[in-house]
Amino acid sequence: MQLAKTKFKAKFPAVLIVAACVLFSAAVAHADAVTDWNAIMQAVVAPSNAFVQARANAIVQLAVFEAVNAITGKYQPYLGTISAPSGASADAAAIAAAHRTLVILYPGSTVSLDAAEAVSLSAIPDGQAKTDGVAVGEAAANAILALRSNDGSASIVPYTPGIGPGVWQPTPPAFAPALLPGWGQVTTFGIPDGAQFRSAPPPALGSADYARNYNEVKLVGDVNSAVRPQDRTDVAHFYIIPAVQVYNPAARQVSAAQGKTLSQNAHDFALFGMAMCDGLISSMETKYFYNRWRPVTAIRAGDTDSNPKTEPNTAWLPLITTPPFPSYPSAHASAGGAARRILERIYGKDGFQVTLTSPTAPGVTLHYTAWNQITDDIDDARVFGGIHFRYDQEAGARQGWQVGSFILETQLLPLSQE
Repeated sequence: MQLAKTKFKAKFPAVLIVAACVLFSAAVAHADAVTDWNAIMQAVVAPSNAFVQARANAIVQLAVFEAVNAITGKYQPYLGTISAPSGASADAAAIAAAHRTLVILYPGSTVSLDAAEAVSLSAIPDGQAKTDGVAVGEAAANAILALRSNDGSASIVPYTPGIGPGVWQPTPPAFAPALLPGWGQVTTFGIPDGAQFRSAPPPALGSADYARNYNEVKLVGDVNSAVRPQDRTDVAHFYIIPAVQVYNPAARQVSAAQGKTLSQNAHDFALFGMAMCDGLISSMETKYFYNRWRPVTAIRAGDTDSNPKTEPNTAWLPLITTPPFPSYPSAHASAGGAARRILERIYGKDGFQVTLTSPTAPGVTLHYTAWNQITDDIDDARVFGGIHFRYDQEAGARQGWQVGSFILETQLLPLSQE
């Protein structure tokens, strides 16, 4: 089945490379060591949750950038502590940096990663340039890993759900405890902290705005909704996958089509990798600050919110499973808004061809020619999937855009016009 973008809105060695490239992209094009290892990274991190994926992605891509940039000198460095001998191979540096970070972050994949590194390095002639490039890559990886070794991502933060209307509670069917309540305090990559772009408060429960959002998701997000179009059902299932698995393959396709250089790719993938992770940290900080309930809780308890326009349905269930943390704002929207801000700057807003597939929606193929088409579909996916109010998506997009804008203005700036 092929699904075109619609305008309806309601308001492992070589195997690793192939797996990562085809997982979400029907149009795979070889570019360089940076994008090849971005694809490998995407496959390796895939079993992790969205937040761990984003952190690993940012670490890997920053290590690759720092290594390549130490040799090419095109941009302001992230750390500025890595030096490179004259003539060192930037390709070897990119490969070694990605390999080293992934082996440390995912030691269970060491055998396949070692084999992939050997395959990649075999394409580079032996000699001092290759040896020096590998040393630079490993030094950059070790420096970034050391920087992130105590970033709070492993901290266990206690959390007890509140009670009463509007407050997040564990949701059916698993009623799982809150996931990663301390993630909003994880050290950010490019913005000062997770609270810098905290979203404004969500709509008051008694407001007309809240009722409008409530009734939209109640109608179109119900597991048995009779008014949800098939294409919106498809995108809801499609975009269960995290941001790392969406924007990396899309960027690889556009990068290859535009003929980006190794140095440009190292910079670009590091920049939007930082932005996605900081967008997610920001969203989690806001989520646990407001502790807003999910649609499934709200709709089942619609008679408790003091709003006469929110009729309850005590048996209501969403189309897709609700993630176990507060609703406001949408984390997918925050990551996507941040990524979109960067991607529009480096590739342009539109005029390209991106083809995506997803293991959570077999047989569905999505085609895009603009970044906002992807973020619009993701917004619909969360509302038509029944797990977010539309205002969650809107707030997340604004937050992510602010994160991405700050990173564009302050991080990895070019030393001259390329």
